[in-house]
Amino acid sequence: MSTGTTGTTAVWGRAQQQDFRSRVRGSLLGGAIGDALGAGVSALTLEAIRAAHGADGVTDFVAAHGRRGSVTAVTQLTLFTVDGLIRAQVRRDTGAWHPPTDVHRAHLRWAATQNAWGPDERRTDNGWLAGEEWLYARRAPTRECIVGFGDATMGTLAVPKNPAARDSAALTRSGPFGLLVGWEPQLVLQLAVECAAQTHGHATAQLAAGAFALLVHGLARGETLDGSVQHALALLADRPGSEQVGDALRQALGSVRQGIPGPALIEALGDTDSAEEVLAVALYCALVGEDVRHGLRLAVNHSGPSAATGAVCGALLGALHGETALPPAWLAELEGRSTVLEIADDFAMEMTQGPALHSPTAAAPGWLARYPRG
Repeated sequence: MSTGTTGTTAVWGRAQQQDFRSRVRGSLLGGAIGDALGAGVSALTLEAIRAAHGADGVTDFVAAHGRRGSVTAVTQLTLFTVDGLIRAQVRRDTGAWHPPTDVHRAHLRWAATQNAWGPDERRTDNGWLAGEEWLYARRAPTRECIVGFGDATMGTLAVPKNPAARDSAALTRSGPFGLLVGWEPQLVLQLAVECAAQTHGHATAQLAAGAFALLVHGLARGETLDGSVQHALALLADRPGSEQVGDALRQALGSVRQGIPGPALIEALGDTDSAEEVLAVALYCALVGEDVRHGLRLAVNHSGPSAATGAVCGALLGALHGETALPPAWLAELEGRSTVLEIADDFAMEMTQGPALHSPTAAAPGWLARYPRG
């Protein structure tokens, strides 16, 4: 595959396109499944999970937000991250090229879903995703995201929103940056960090988001998970303030050799919602999981934030194995599956065949209706 630094000059064979699309679908659907699996127990300790669901804990979807298979704000925000990345590519034809701005605008559209009853038909810039009525629901968004996207001012690395925030809400929406396989890894890292600053000012939260994007990036390019971790560690080493994230990744790798996987080893990596602990738990579960189902069950059965760890673990396993490795029964019951699939395929199409969809002089009208340049 021949690629330029931004993915717009890639020349893709058919098999490469199909493999890429499978990994994109796998990562987005896998993240949503992990989110949904943990949604009903995210606030519970391991003891409370076992008391409610038996000695094995959660082994299947449990009711949350009124139904089984429901997702949280983690998946909502991830979908809008994808929307912003597609918009950035489309808007580049106009000579405007600043992906953090397009991602920020997309997340402002997410913020509108948290405050409105349904899509505002008067808005000409919504595109199709913001018209999906099922997204207009509050699913435990964090205060940091509500505040960070509460006005039109964009947080930056120099002046971030929520300067002390180091929870996992920027991390969990950052997997899609890694799906920019035509970008160089250091650019993926930089974009994820800059977009994390839109709601999270702590360097650990920003660099954990960047590390997650780097892991997905390596997997989407066909690397092993262990190899992706090593490459991420090498890039993070040059970043001031990366020690906690680097230590978390190394602890996850070290825990693989410490015995039979279970809640004790998982909680030794962390049981809080701090970004580096969520990343470490999710990575460990992805590394030791015998398959996607086993990895995700490990990722949600502990005293930490189960939806966050499940979502990150699912995104990693989906990018590693592709969509066909995901448990069919969970896919069948997943809320919003058709929306996730639709935006996954749109993203894959934009990244592999963008020049056939739009250029500075011509564009497919249906594509601009879906992803307006405004």
